[in-house]
Amino acid sequence: MAKPTRPMIAPSILSADFAWLGREAAAVEGADWLHVDVMDAHFVPNLTLGLPVVESLLKATDIPMDCHLMITDPGRWAPGYAEAGAHNVTFHAEATDDPVSVGRDIRAAGAKAGLSVKPGTPIEPYLEILRHFDTLLVMSVEPGFGGQSFIPEVLTKVAAVRKLVDSGELTILVEIDGGINADTIEQAAAAGVDCFVAGSAVYGAADPGAAVEALRRQAGLASPHLLL
Repeated sequence: MAKPTRPMIAPSILSADFAWLGREAAAVEGADWLHVDVMDAHFVPNLTLGLPVVESLLKATDIPMDCHLMITDPGRWAPGYAEAGAHNVTFHAEATDDPVSVGRDIRAAGAKAGLSVKPGTPIEPYLEILRHFDTLLVMSVEPGFGGQSFIPEVLTKVAAVRKLVDSGELTILVEIDGGINADTIEQAAAAGVDCFVAGSAVYGAADPGAAVEALRRQAGLASPHLLL
C-alpha cells in the first residue's frame, strides 16, 4: 500500500445513526475511509451488522469502505466483503491460526488486507508476517463496543512498526482504532499512526465533516511523518 502523504481519517459508523446510514456517510464525504465495524457476538460480545448492510452502504457512498471484522472464522467470511467492493478488509490475528492465508484470500478477492491486534496482544509474534498485509490496525480499546477510553500503552506497538516502515524494512499503513478524539489523536500521530478511526469524536459533533477536518489538522501538526 502506498504511503499516505497526509493523515487519514476514517469515521466509524458504529457511532452513527443506524436508521440513516446513507445520510451519515454523506455527512463525512471529506473522509478518507468509512470504517465499518462488523461484530458477530462470538469473537466479541456485541452484534452489529454484516455484509448486506455493507453492500447497501457501498451503493450509497463513494468513500472507500474500511471493514473491520471482529468475527470468528474470518477465513470463511472475509473474502465476501472484498468481493462486494470494500477497499480494505481487516480481521483479527487472534481469530485465526493462519492469518497469512486469510490475508492472501482477501487480496485475491480484490481488497487491501488488514491485520488487527487487541490491546493485550503483543506485536512481536506478527512482525515477520506483516509484509503480507497492507494495513495493521492497532486496537487502542478492547474490541466490541464504542465509546471506550484510549489505552496509551498500545502506542509502543505503533512505534515498533513505524520504525520498520521508516527504515524501509516494511511497507504497511498503520491504523489505530479506539478512543481517538481531540485529546488523544496527537499522541497517536506522534507515535507513527497513518490512519485514525474516530467514532463519537466525529458523529457526536454538531458538524461531522468539520470534525473530520479538525482531527486531520491536529494529527498533521503532531505527526513527524505526515503532512497536511
